Amino acid sequence: MHYVDQLIMGLYLATILFVGLWSGRGLKTLEDFSVAGRGFRSWVVFATLSASFIGGGFTMGNAEKVYTIGFVNILALYGFSLKEILVATIIAPRMARFPRAMSVGGIIGESYGKSAQVTSGIFGFLLCAGILGAQVGAMGYVFNLFLGMDQIWGIIIGCGIAITYSTVGGMRAVVFTDILQFGILAIGIPLALFMGVDKAGGWSAMLHAVPAERLNPLGGMGLMAFGSLFLTFLLGETLVPPYVQRLMIGRTSRQTARGTLWSGLFSFPFFAITGCIGLLALAMNPGLDPNLALPYVIQEALPIGLKGLVVAGIISVVMSSADSFLNGAAVSLVSDMILPLRKKSLGDRKTLLIAQGVNLLTGITAVIFAVKIKSILGILMFAYNFWAPVILPPLVAAFFGVKARGSVFMSAAIAGIASTWAWNTWVAQSSGVDGLIVGVMANAVVFFICLKTMGEPKE
Repeated sequence: MHYVDQLIMGLYLATILFVGLWSGRGLKTLEDFSVAGRGFRSWVVFATLSASFIGGGFTMGNAEKVYTIGFVNILALYGFSLKEILVATIIAPRMARFPRAMSVGGIIGESYGKSAQVTSGIFGFLLCAGILGAQVGAMGYVFNLFLGMDQIWGIIIGCGIAITYSTVGGMRAVVFTDILQFGILAIGIPLALFMGVDKAGGWSAMLHAVPAERLNPLGGMGLMAFGSLFLTFLLGETLVPPYVQRLMIGRTSRQTARGTLWSGLFSFPFFAITGCIGLLALAMNPGLDPNLALPYVIQEALPIGLKGLVVAGIISVVMSSADSFLNGAAVSLVSDMILPLRKKSLGDRKTLLIAQGVNLLTGITAVIFAVKIKSILGILMFAYNFWAPVILPPLVAAFFGVKARGSVFMSAAIAGIASTWAWNTWVAQSSGVDGLIVGVMANAVVFFICLKTMGEPKE
């Protein structure tokens, strides 16, 4: 990469670090670390939520999968987009039921008791740590391709910055850096596609060079397999800790709902753009490592100067998601596991220091884990199994005012995780249906049966 582009990247990383440290100063409590004052407007919710979910999996991972299996992956990702719209219209207006909650576990705890809160904290941490690992791995790919740097050093530099400002500044630092990162990625990623298509000779030339089966809406999948993938994206990240935290930072529930809706609508064209970059990479280089589809297009299609800007956009994509899930993991562990299990309460200062320490250790652990990652989107699919089959149906019910004994929640959680494991072990490969869907259904059935038979509200 030319030194001009390297300079742009260096200045961008320094700016992100400065903004994160500056905006996050003055933290005093765990609530500051978790929800940053609950005073943000719709456009801030829109920017930070979009920056959070548009991570390595939905950009580099989407380009990788479209390169490999075709256009069908874009359509499957629209399950996620539909999920955001449903959350905006159904869940976000009901956040007023939990005005003091700082996490998913806080909502679960109010509705089903301490044991349910601790369980949600465990699985929330596992989910966030897994998704964080995917973002960390993506960071290594970016630095490796553009700077010729070993992946481990790219991971240490890029994620070290995110770990530093998210540890020091908590959610406020995450939100303010997300705003800057969203602006860069919203410009840089579309720019890469349109300039790349121009270099390839236009849309017609690009599509002519792509194998016909990659343009098939079902991509060779059966309708059931496609439906399974669509539902996996719809359910897999629904109401995960970082996204629920975004529902808690708005000035009002109306502001939060509006920002969430905008984010869902924005995801439709954005997923199409990152997927088309995968098709463009296939047209330009059929023998490419699929994981490098998006970085390859940037490397080949953009001139000096613009290349540095767009690479900054790719770094923004990964870093903005990594910092959100890192914060979500720390909050899940501290707010929903450590504090509920303590017999004596801690002061605000000690609680904040514990949260910052957990944030730091989680980030370091994710860096170590990410070295083993092979497929960015694949690790996301695995991490999803730690959330929706265990938490989702009772959590949605809580937003509608359902309260029950902890045994109701635990019975449903056990049914969900056991069904997911059993299905994925013995049935999924032959059926084409992911165990996550079966697990969510099992959880919901057991939850409502138990609710009717033994689920009087907790005292």
